[in-house]
Amino acid sequence: MASLTLKNLVKRYGKTEVLHGIDLDVKDGEFVVFVGPSGCGKSTTLRMIAGLEDISSGEISIGDQVVNNLEPKQRNIAMVFQNYAIYPHMSVRKNIGFGLRTAKLSKSEKAERIMEVATLLGMEDYLDRKPSALSGGQRQRVAIGRALVRDPAVFLFDEPLSNLDAQLRTQMRLEIKKLHQRVGTTIVFVTHDQVEAMTMADRIVIMKDGYIQQVGTPAEAYHNPVNTFVAQFIGAPSMNMLPGVLDEQGLSLWNGAQVPWNLASSGSSHDVILGIRPEDLKPVAQSQSMLQGTISVVEPLGSETLLYVDIDGIEVIASGPGRQAPEPGSRIFLGAAIDTLHLFDKDSGVALK
Repeated sequence: MASLTLKNLVKRYGKTEVLHGIDLDVKDGEFVVFVGPSGCGKSTTLRMIAGLEDISSGEISIGDQVVNNLEPKQRNIAMVFQNYAIYPHMSVRKNIGFGLRTAKLSKSEKAERIMEVATLLGMEDYLDRKPSALSGGQRQRVAIGRALVRDPAVFLFDEPLSNLDAQLRTQMRLEIKKLHQRVGTTIVFVTHDQVEAMTMADRIVIMKDGYIQQVGTPAEAYHNPVNTFVAQFIGAPSMNMLPGVLDEQGLSLWNGAQVPWNLASSGSSHDVILGIRPEDLKPVAQSQSMLQGTISVVEPLGSETLLYVDIDGIEVIASGPGRQAPEPGSRIFLGAAIDTLHLFDKDSGVALK
């Protein structure tokens, strides 16, 4: 195992800069997930760590060693890709053992190591099967096993669950998390799926346009987003964003609704965005309401019902009961606890504390 450090990491393709000075410290044994929309730079960062992409400037250290000029095979890392990248003509045993082809181990030591990894992944009964006789989840486990068998200092995962169906993805998320808890190896995992990031990571690195927006635990990113991008990217459904003006009188929303707010004001009015997560916005009595509108769509999810509500030209999403949900077309009053609200500067998008 080893720590991983990125210092002012920059990537350029010709004159186009796509990574703008990334700084990050990953602790020994930590599970860190890079998440963001397509084109944000997360996979490029991972490939630079692996040595598959050249570094334009900056520094990458694994443990105490700067690895900028080392070949991938010299970095003591193992990478699992989006496609399974396993050999169809080889058995599971040989596919897993392929990671040991250059290891200075005896034949019996290699066999022991293969069995140890197969048992860890629950694949010991499938060692003589070919990949064609395995499910998608089992094939991905073989790919993980081939990486794991080398006992690397750092594991790199590049969207390894993208090709799996929804049920298998849920299962593999749990298996990878359990695997990390058992072996304790440093893991850097890339995904565009914020649910994967939230459920698996010790810390999340949220990226946009080649910049890191926020680094923190899943709870920090969810409950204390640093800007509107993080607030809307993390969480499904996305956070409601309502325009308003903050002044010495409090917070006035676009439709004239008043929200009590004790944030210090300079005395001049300030354009802001009020953020409310859908699960925090609920039907209330008229006397307790913050907002009121007409339900346009009802989306039952079993344990709760998502209510899409038209409020003076802006659609917001609220959370209603799983049973006896209001009907589309009905008038509804909505409220949220003050301590669940978020406020952002309208121009910069930065959270106001």
